[in-house]
Amino acid sequence: MPVPFSAEDFDRVFDSAILRRAQSVMALGFVKDVKLVGDTIEGVVEDMDGTRRTTSITPERKGSRVSFAERECSCGERGCRHLAATALSALAKFTELRKPEPKSLIDTVIPAAERTYTPPPARPRLTGRRARPAATLLTVVPEAPEPGATVLEREATPVIRLRRVAGPDEFNRQRMIDVLTLDFDYGGVRVDGSDESQFLRIRSGGQIVFIRRDPAAEAEALDVLRPDGFVQMRVADGKAARGQRVLVFRGEEAAAKWHHFIAVRVPELTALGWQTQIDANFGPQMADNVGNLDVVVQDADKGSFSLEFGIEIDGERHALLPILEHLLARGGIEAAQIVDGEIITSLDDGRVIKLPADRIKRLLNVMGDLIEAAGRTAEKNLVLPVGAASTVLDLEDVLTTSWQNAADIEAYVERFRGEPEIIPVEVPKAFKGSLRPYQQHGVDWLQHLASHGLGAFLADDMGLGKTAQTIAHICVEHAEGRLTAPALIVVPTSLVANWTAELRKFAPHLKTEVLHGMERHEKRDNLDDTHVVVTTYTVLTRDIEFMKPLPWHQVVLDEAQAIKSPEARATRAVCQLKAENKICLSGTPIENNLDELWSQFAFLMPGLLGDRRGFTKRFRTPIEKNGDPVVRGQLISRIQPFILRRTKQEVATELPPKHTILRRIDLAPDQRELYETIRGTLYETVKEQMAERTLAQSRVIVLDALLKLRQACCDPRLVKLGDSRGTESSAKLDDLMEMVQELIPEGRRILVFSQFTSMLDLIKPRLDEAGISFVELRGDTRDRATPVQRFEAGEVPLFLISLKAGGRGLNLTSADTVIHYDPWWNPAIEAQASDRAHRIGQTKSVFVYKLIATDTVEERILELQQRKAELASIAFHENGGMAFNSDDIDFLFGRDQAADAEAEAA
Repeated sequence: MPVPFSAEDFDRVFDSAILRRAQSVMALGFVKDVKLVGDTIEGVVEDMDGTRRTTSITPERKGSRVSFAERECSCGERGCRHLAATALSALAKFTELRKPEPKSLIDTVIPAAERTYTPPPARPRLTGRRARPAATLLTVVPEAPEPGATVLEREATPVIRLRRVAGPDEFNRQRMIDVLTLDFDYGGVRVDGSDESQFLRIRSGGQIVFIRRDPAAEAEALDVLRPDGFVQMRVADGKAARGQRVLVFRGEEAAAKWHHFIAVRVPELTALGWQTQIDANFGPQMADNVGNLDVVVQDADKGSFSLEFGIEIDGERHALLPILEHLLARGGIEAAQIVDGEIITSLDDGRVIKLPADRIKRLLNVMGDLIEAAGRTAEKNLVLPVGAASTVLDLEDVLTTSWQNAADIEAYVERFRGEPEIIPVEVPKAFKGSLRPYQQHGVDWLQHLASHGLGAFLADDMGLGKTAQTIAHICVEHAEGRLTAPALIVVPTSLVANWTAELRKFAPHLKTEVLHGMERHEKRDNLDDTHVVVTTYTVLTRDIEFMKPLPWHQVVLDEAQAIKSPEARATRAVCQLKAENKICLSGTPIENNLDELWSQFAFLMPGLLGDRRGFTKRFRTPIEKNGDPVVRGQLISRIQPFILRRTKQEVATELPPKHTILRRIDLAPDQRELYETIRGTLYETVKEQMAERTLAQSRVIVLDALLKLRQACCDPRLVKLGDSRGTESSAKLDDLMEMVQELIPEGRRILVFSQFTSMLDLIKPRLDEAGISFVELRGDTRDRATPVQRFEAGEVPLFLISLKAGGRGLNLTSADTVIHYDPWWNPAIEAQASDRAHRIGQTKSVFVYKLIATDTVEERILELQQRKAELASIAFHENGGMAFNSDDIDFLFGRDQAADAEAEAA
């Protein structure tokens, strides 16, 4: 049995500061475990950083006093707060550890038979009590009842007192500090919560009666306050022998916490039936008037500018930046104390201020990136590179902006404002083409941005003439004498022939060189009189050390999504090129996620979207994961001046319509059986892998499993599994042959796309059997021009094309029918392929057929295509996007959730 002791026994072991800290540790709930093991008290105490300390302390009797000679803590100290908190917690938890106090125990004074009681009312819990008028705080004598005395049982109502008393601040300096003391009202008789007497002695009707205190109710009230984060301590005030027990707030946010407690918690506790008394001198000073929030923009050193943030408080301007940094350091808007739409925070001088939460949230969304990118020159200034100038536009929405000695940066920021005045330019007669009105506007826009030294992203729909507009822009630069160095055009390998042909067609007066093949090395050293250089991403990546020192007037990236991966060698290569102007061309700036947009702008306008990590935190995660409309609008506002996007519906009114038809096909019985066998087997494998690894680590296994399902839909012969042997039926191939044999006699000219070149190999024998002539284009086709010329000349009615090889760079306007044999994940790729026929120059309606195997992964791909389309649209308007996750994988494998639920229920 352990030796009983009291808190006073600690005074000889622990100093007062340690005891105060131990009381705080208890109040904050950091004592995780305390137990008795024989004569020893053992405990587990947690530090603020989550570190757990194990403690052991054994009370021993030394004559008339108690000693704690045997004590250990894993922190290595013998007089630490962990040990003190363990002993105090044990004292509160185990009654057998408390020293007996005979005079305060009724059982030692009055036999049970001699006591007189008033039957106690049923005591409800703290919720639902009605408030009663505040009682008078009486002086009570802590005497036990005498034999025959009347002992009353009354409900204990908590009474909060907020006042100022003399006590130590957190640096142990004696000050007047704000504190909370907890009293208790027993039917009009109030007792100090620090008073240790168990009975209240009062005079009632000329007689002395006693009221029994309810220690369980008083402890429960203290527990209610525990989540508020108070620190418990004692001050030399009140009647208690060990001083007055008080609760205080500590730290930089103490003033704001007090204000929040009064504004929010006091009304909540009052509704529970608690009473409140607030002294006149209590509490931090509240700023009377918080006025304008502003930012002063100034030119700084060359290539930089400064921002000075200010806030008007009680008629005086103060630095706003320290307040914003403090809020960010505390966890941003999510961790701020918000009451009635206002953030409660405090100044260095202790005054509490209220800030509009909505405006501060929008401001903090911008400030995190600015502070990280800036160099500090003074306590209230940020110095930023000119590349971050567009952020001033974001600040203008929430702050009053003033420009002082800022002519350079103000002129630069003006370039980023939407709807600029674009002056029409005259395309020289040397350009051998006729531009439609929207194409002329595109050239005007390219010239406008180039004249300001800004990059341009021409993102018109496929078939609207991005190539022609770019060549016209280069012709203007040449005619005006600005093309003093070559224009470099970087393209996928498959588009080299198309670009050289278009340059010969529209700008025969410009000397063009192609840096491709082994002869490129000799040409590269002799470009003095060259106007345009065409090369490929592959060559540029391989030869970047030779290419980056060369002077370029401008760099044009066609199919700019080729640099959608920031880590790709092609991306790193193009970003090393130095040019006066840069242009990106792509109908699909975003195919899968916003990281692709950042990568392209890292080339086009370095610094516009910040660094990659900051972009992910500020834009990508809030938009893709949370669908945040405010952040989405900010991103659109940031990139909109530099992206020009026109769709066929908007500008090419003379273009005939395009009709998309989903042609659903039921699998043959043996093909369906094969599909279900593969699906069931591979889904189990995928789930096992995903349970053991992350989704990213399981990516190869997941994609391979989905590939086999898609191959089974196309033709069982594509599937490299033993289960596919003997399965000869291909419902989709049969349907394709029926279609082409009906369409060709009607005079239709057909493009058939498949992502599987092996599927094209299975289609060709069937076409030969049916006597249908065709041409083919795939990745390994060396002569791309001949099959295109034969089809356009009408020599053959059908063109087999692999999706990757023919999805871009082809003008096949003689075609009026497009058949997608199998769906691809990315709808933009399919759209590019369809637009080989549906483009400027087409005079007939175009019919696009998508062959879809019903109740298979192909149908589910269609739904995911729509999600990807929503994500891609953010480059042009305010629709949101979605991310690919494990639920999508369950969906693609066709898991029947309803059936799963029924199976679990059974």
